[in-house]
Amino acid sequence: MENERLGILLILLGMSLFCVQDIFIKLIITNTSILQILVFRAILGFILLTGFLYLNQKRISYKSNYPFIALIRGTFFFLGFVCFYISLTKIPLAEANALFFTNPIMVTILSVFILKNPIGYHRILAIVICCVGTLLIVKPSIHNFNWYILLPIFTAFSYSISMILSKITSDKDNSFQQSFHIYLGGVILGSSLSIILINQSVSSSPLFSILSIKWNLTDINIIYILIIIAVVGTAGIFCLVSAYRIGSPSANAPFEYVLLIYSLISGYIIFNEIPDIFSLTGMGLIIISGIYVFVRESLKKRLIATIKSR
Repeated sequence: MENERLGILLILLGMSLFCVQDIFIKLIITNTSILQILVFRAILGFILLTGFLYLNQKRISYKSNYPFIALIRGTFFFLGFVCFYISLTKIPLAEANALFFTNPIMVTILSVFILKNPIGYHRILAIVICCVGTLLIVKPSIHNFNWYILLPIFTAFSYSISMILSKITSDKDNSFQQSFHIYLGGVILGSSLSIILINQSVSSSPLFSILSIKWNLTDINIIYILIIIAVVGTAGIFCLVSAYRIGSPSANAPFEYVLLIYSLISGYIIFNEIPDIFSLTGMGLIIISGIYVFVRESLKKRLIATIKSR
């Protein structure tokens, strides 16, 4: 029980750190390259993780036993969060995070096709609830539809793909190796895409215009903020890894939704963002569907364990 409480506290701390990271990114994203943010965060995260392993006398390994899968996973992870940060320039922080939290449902759906996991009517109900919540936030319309609101949904999809691939490779690649692969993918892909977008014919597209913003390497205030983003983001990841190592996933996972509360408060105070009643209702439905999946999965595992113990 004590471990579960500590795990929950680490989840709450990790989510608060992610919220701080998102706030700083949203503050500078209109005049700073998203790719610079991602590359800088990946480099510093790589260094911090290496230092953490060295100080704790743990084995440091950058290679993967599944190099092709690691490449695909790193690519999906990178592209997903590029889309997420682009969306922050056009939609409220809370709505972006709410749509990202559709990922537990997407993991459920994708697991059926990739991992061949069966799906029962309880999960189908959760999927329906999540879809209704998503539609309330997206509010599809023929006229004046904000296409940027679809980007966090793609982030949830790409993140889900990345997590499923992590499950496939977890028998030989540990969580630290998998983190290194994501950081390495961020450095390589972010730098390469920056070079490609020097071509004005590519960056003329409205979707890519924000990606073509030049890197800012002279403004010391921007550099300080990038360091804060990298340190806070990496610390948040460590909190989550530690929480799931110490506590129970079924106890920890529902508390990740506290990020939505943080986002609502910070969005209102800092960015004067006030979601409408439809978006708030949609957020509530997405939270309910996600927690329902976690709780149902926990009860199912306990039932199986009870049956086996008899």
